Amino acid sequence: MPTLTFQECTVECTPDETVLDALNRQGLEVPSSCRNGVCQTCLMHATEGNPPRTAQQGLKETLVAQGYFLACMCKPTESLTLCLPDDSVVQKVRARVIYKEYLNADILRLRLLPCGAFTYRAGQFVQIHRPNGLIRSYSIASVPTLDPLIELHVRLLPNGSMTTWIHKEVGEGDYVELSGAKGDCFYLQGNTTRNILLIGTGSGLAPLWGIVRSALYAGHKGEIHLYHGSWKPEGLYLEAELHALARDYPQFRYYPCVDDGAEAHHQQGRADKIALAQHKNLSGWQVYLCGHPEMVKSTKRNAFLAGANLPDIYADPFILSAPPK
Repeated sequence: MPTLTFQECTVECTPDETVLDALNRQGLEVPSSCRNGVCQTCLMHATEGNPPRTAQQGLKETLVAQGYFLACMCKPTESLTLCLPDDSVVQKVRARVIYKEYLNADILRLRLLPCGAFTYRAGQFVQIHRPNGLIRSYSIASVPTLDPLIELHVRLLPNGSMTTWIHKEVGEGDYVELSGAKGDCFYLQGNTTRNILLIGTGSGLAPLWGIVRSALYAGHKGEIHLYHGSWKPEGLYLEAELHALARDYPQFRYYPCVDDGAEAHHQQGRADKIALAQHKNLSGWQVYLCGHPEMVKSTKRNAFLAGANLPDIYADPFILSAPPK
């Protein structure tokens, strides 16, 4: 019989038991509700072993790739080491600041060299730990198979304790502490013919820049459309690099969108509105959203109404912390 290792306990799982039943029988608590694989409350992470595919139905493919499954639907065929999603082992490493460059007036490109092994996928996020205990999350713009350094795009926020520290005090050659990587907003190799729509605002371009390059360099053949929005033209960045990618890869299209003061080579209006107006049927598409929380929330709903399946919509909203009093 397969065994389950969870919270330093080992439990044998009988052939007619699910992981949830076996753990509950042993007195180990796992969050659950419907017990029918619908609510996904009992989501767990297999850090060792492979859960059966039948226990992963309805989950995003990025979660499947990382070993997540539904405990109420899982009758394991091999031994598993388990944890709850919030208890997953988090990598922590010091990283040296190799390079700082302003991509526009507010957004800083920060390139870091980890002092040790650090695995990630382009589009996930890491956390930077400031020595005073402050922690903030930043999406990864680099691609591990292409870039030797981890790249983050850090926007300077008014009264932002972490962003002010990174912009003004952290210098090249200094060290910062990283933890992560987390998140399921990344490109999955496999079906290279699916169309992809990406919509981002401000520094929300960072994970999308990584996802686009991951897909293109993996040989993705489906259409890839990236809409990047800003209130003013000066808020855009990496325009030359994105236009160059569009010239080199005919399946990729880049649309810089500006609300106010658009120039001839810009789309006039909000990136999400323009994107959905130009793609009215998103059935079968993968959709990636990153930026302001309200934009992400409304666009996720509208993409679903346009035919995209919810498991195919990957969202990474920016949740801003309240400034200290």
